[in-house]
Amino acid sequence: GSEAASEQGQEEEAEDRLKEHMDTLLDKSAKARQAALQSLRLALASKTLSEFLLERRLTLTDSLEKCLRKGKGEEQALAGTVGTLLCLQMGSGPEGEEVFRSLKPLLVSVLTDSTASPSARQSCATALGMCCYIAAADLE
Repeated sequence: GSEAASEQGQEEEAEDRLKEHMDTLLDKSAKARQAALQSLRLALASKTLSEFLLERRLTLTDSLEKCLRKGKGEEQALAGTVGTLLCLQMGSGPEGEEVFRSLKPLLVSVLTDSTASPSARQSCATALGMCCYIAAADLE
């Protein structure tokens, strides 16, 4: 019994950290936002969190949109990567499609912006391709 309780405690602790990282995405400091994106990238890449993300996908998508719109270079690159991972976590159903539909215009915008950093453009191109493959309902 204590193992299960300990595991549940760790799970709750991890979710609390994820919530903090998501809140930090709205921070005024670009360094803080980048650190939060880095932590989210690691968490989304290492563990299936679809249950946790399901009810927070709109908040996270909104924060990623802000990072793509207002951020520069590394922040945009990380936001593209986190967007891809979020789309992967949501899968090919309506949730993944909704995430993709929200992020697509900004991913295209960064990708076609010749003043954006090469790493940001590359990350957005990858995000566009992966998310399109996973979640685009429209064949166009």
